[in-house]
Amino acid sequence: MPATFACPDAPGAIPLEPVEAEACAARLAALGPRAVAWAAANGFTGAAGSVLVLPDAEGGVARVLAGWGTEGTRRRGRFPLAAAAASLAPGVYRLETAPDAAPLTGAALEEACLGWLLAAYRFDRYKPSEREAPLLLPPEGLDTARLEIIAAGAALTQDLINTPASDMGPETLEGRFRALAEVHGAEVEVTAGDALLDANFPMIHAVGRAAAEAPRLLDLRWGREDAQKVTLVGKGVCFDTGGLNIKPGASMGLMKKDMGGAANVMGLAHMIMASGLDVRLRVLVPAVENAISASAFRPGDILTSRKGLTVEVNNTDAEGRLVLADALALASEEAPETLFCLATLTGAARVALGPDIPPFYSDDEVLAAEITAAAARTADPLWRMPFWAPYESLIEPGIADLDNAPSGGMAGSVTAALFLKRFTDVARFAHFDIYGWTPAAKPGRPKGGAMQAARALFSLLEARHGRA
Repeated sequence: MPATFACPDAPGAIPLEPVEAEACAARLAALGPRAVAWAAANGFTGAAGSVLVLPDAEGGVARVLAGWGTEGTRRRGRFPLAAAAASLAPGVYRLETAPDAAPLTGAALEEACLGWLLAAYRFDRYKPSEREAPLLLPPEGLDTARLEIIAAGAALTQDLINTPASDMGPETLEGRFRALAEVHGAEVEVTAGDALLDANFPMIHAVGRAAAEAPRLLDLRWGREDAQKVTLVGKGVCFDTGGLNIKPGASMGLMKKDMGGAANVMGLAHMIMASGLDVRLRVLVPAVENAISASAFRPGDILTSRKGLTVEVNNTDAEGRLVLADALALASEEAPETLFCLATLTGAARVALGPDIPPFYSDDEVLAAEITAAAARTADPLWRMPFWAPYESLIEPGIADLDNAPSGGMAGSVTAALFLKRFTDVARFAHFDIYGWTPAAKPGRPKGGAMQAARALFSLLEARHGRA
């Protein structure tokens, strides 16, 4: 179940107080000599992520101090309150500030409380959770419903990515897609199997035809028809063997997450629809498995895309851009006001920026500035990279219009982005090369599937379009 806040009338809530390192000694002194001694015995100095549980006279909990660190240490992390949530016993905790301290407000308060909700996520489908998450009672005035919607979108994304391909193939992903649509009264159209050829989605068909479950294009529409069109495209490769250019075993181990783009646009779609944003939303997910069989597409094959551009396949392990190309071409045909593409596309992006900072690409200066600002205010880091025109020649093989895997290994994320750009004519277009995975648990970010870029994009769309 998605995490929620405690009810305002929850009895017995324990005070939970953030304490900055610089103010820690003074605050402990104000609480009395017993608090000073107890903090010294436990080595509590207000360091970021530390927690001090102050006992009452009966041996219960009187108050909890959550270390807030220094300004410098806070810049090195996100979701400071989530560290407390991860270490506290089950119960209800009331967030408050010291009488002489400035209260948490605005974006800092939202980040702190959202982090608490994100820390409560548990993936317990195959093994029951061993520990109940504590509940937070936030200060009055916070839009708790909005934060709960965001947390629910994140949980949906994490559940989809964390589920192994044995239980999350194209058919199951379609089922979850339909269930999301049903919750919000959206319309869904699915084109599957050989019908993809009849409907002119040849590259989606080529990539997915070797798998046991048929490839398909999932298409969701929601919102009033005369609202501004916002289209989300997410890569839905439910498992990637690499095809005939088969991956080594070590590289295949995390490939259940190769539908992370689809999972993230579905989580974002939930946030948009549950919040009632005033947009005409469309979500496109090419759902396939890149498998190996007698019908697998081959290195050297030349495919003709929906847009009519021909593509030489020089590596069957660069399949994500192929299925996205057909979906982006379809999206562009109705000229949406804004088009976002999210995909776990290249290892090059991770080499450049690591797992925490997805690069994004956009030629629209206004949109790029909006994305950067939204990423900063939502603690959802993104970094702009260029559609570098001089590299266009690298994706032009000579024998066909495009090459899906340029040789040399240079600028892999940039050349993949340039490839996708060839299939869209939308001015307000941005592509996000996400990782979709948290390699090691951090505050508010359990190990496993990760929501990336979606919270920033929701904030951007919320600011631009408002609610219906």
